[in-house]
Amino acid sequence: MHAKFIVRLERVIRVLYRVTTPRPKGEEKLHDIQVTLTLDEYPTCIRQVKSAQVSQIVKISGIIVAAAQVRSKATKVTLQCRQCKHTIPDVSIKPGLEGFALPRTCAAPQQGQMQRCPIDPYIMLPDKCECVDYQTLKLQENPEDVPHGEMPRHLQLFTERYLTDKVVPGNRVTIVGVYSIKKLFQKKGGDKTLQGIRTPYLRVLGVQIETSGPGRTNFTMFTPEEERQFKTLAQRKDAYELIAKSIAPSIYGSADIKKSIACLLFGGARKKLPDGITRRGDINVLLLGDPGTAKSQLLKFVEQVAPIGVYTSGKGSSAAGLTASVIRDPSSRSFIMEGGAMVLADGGVVCIDEFDKMREDDRVAIHEAMEQQTISIAKAGITTTLNSRCSVLAAANSVYGRWDDSRGDDNIDFMPTILSRFDMIYIVKDTHDVNKDSTLAKHVIEVHVNASAAKERDDAGVPKMATSENDGVMRMFDTDGFLTIDFLKKFVSYARLNCGPRLTPQASEKLVNHYVRMRNPVVNADAFSAFSPLHGIAFLL
Repeated sequence: MHAKFIVRLERVIRVLYRVTTPRPKGEEKLHDIQVTLTLDEYPTCIRQVKSAQVSQIVKISGIIVAAAQVRSKATKVTLQCRQCKHTIPDVSIKPGLEGFALPRTCAAPQQGQMQRCPIDPYIMLPDKCECVDYQTLKLQENPEDVPHGEMPRHLQLFTERYLTDKVVPGNRVTIVGVYSIKKLFQKKGGDKTLQGIRTPYLRVLGVQIETSGPGRTNFTMFTPEEERQFKTLAQRKDAYELIAKSIAPSIYGSADIKKSIACLLFGGARKKLPDGITRRGDINVLLLGDPGTAKSQLLKFVEQVAPIGVYTSGKGSSAAGLTASVIRDPSSRSFIMEGGAMVLADGGVVCIDEFDKMREDDRVAIHEAMEQQTISIAKAGITTTLNSRCSVLAAANSVYGRWDDSRGDDNIDFMPTILSRFDMIYIVKDTHDVNKDSTLAKHVIEVHVNASAAKERDDAGVPKMATSENDGVMRMFDTDGFLTIDFLKKFVSYARLNCGPRLTPQASEKLVNHYVRMRNPVVNADAFSAFSPLHGIAFLL
């Protein structure tokens, strides 16, 4: 579909509205009518749009990372000569970011004038201009679309009229627009060989926000067959154990850690109390211990399974990269806000590896994001709050490299303020045991052998296993009896979108008893076990 049809369509709608809709007497001016489009085809990523699509309508998905302020753009102007006052009315300006070149010479006849009009004589009359609101956005391609080892690509968006102020940094969107080009921004006296170079941008015709708030997901539509599989799995008595075993099945052991990660993936229920205070429903987990215990592999697996997953390393992450930054727009010279990893992962999981290698100032920056799940910005005259409703899965090493039992709490080099924001902290030790080491070594060798055998079968041309007995149905289990990654990812997305977990009275009593016992270890456990939840709370008070 070509871009020129949009202008004609809006013109036809104005004519039909003027003919069919009665207007009050005296209301001659017609309200602005804007056509927005939606396409049923699948969206493409930014790097798949090439120069052949210029002036064509395309559909692109990505993440909004920056939004400029709303400004005004003229659509019709009236020009007047400064010398002879010659007027050119209703000069139309092309839509988009293309500028308008003023005439270099006056169009009025110069004969008979005492003084000829100078070069560049025309000025715009502001009170006789027709303007519309417009806003520029910065779209980044989805993390799952970025090839390994490459930088994510960006594309500038141009929105106008009713499409302004629709999205904020961190929103995952699907954009329908006209792939356009504009003149490359150059400084004065720049390279003259770049005159024919144009930079692309997208003139937006429709915006669809995937989902907003906690539990947003890329999978907004599920087939009836997939929902039936989800409910069948949920009715199994061993569903919790099966899901935990399916998390990184190639990693031996760590059953408790995998169960906690399963709870982290599915998340809890965000609660808003009557007095306006909000309680987070996301779970934060810290893995602390010896190197070589597959902590990083667990983080990489969670990044793949989570509906929205962002992986980062502590040494290469700054406070601005994790939260948000305020940068200056090179074209308008105004300040704009750009979201970081925790803003882009709103509704998902942020995996932070090498958490202990981060600078202390950078760790302090995520205190508010982990507990209040917001990021407050007060820089360069910009005061605002961004949402960062995400879970944090962090991995760190002890101070001495390996965990030293004789040093106790000295192995941990974290402030109590950051430790209190983690709901579960696991000490992962690499203990030396003959039986355990033998079982672990056999498991690792078996994983390598099976992987090599599967690769040889694929190279020999042996067809892979079909997705299911019926074509088009997602396979639920792999050859080893674990849930497949695709099924687990969709299952997590479905649960976060449709389920709200609630505590049972038995679980509430167990939590209260454990909390009091943890804070008061001198209390006799046998005597305390007879306490009811109310007695436990009274004991705390």
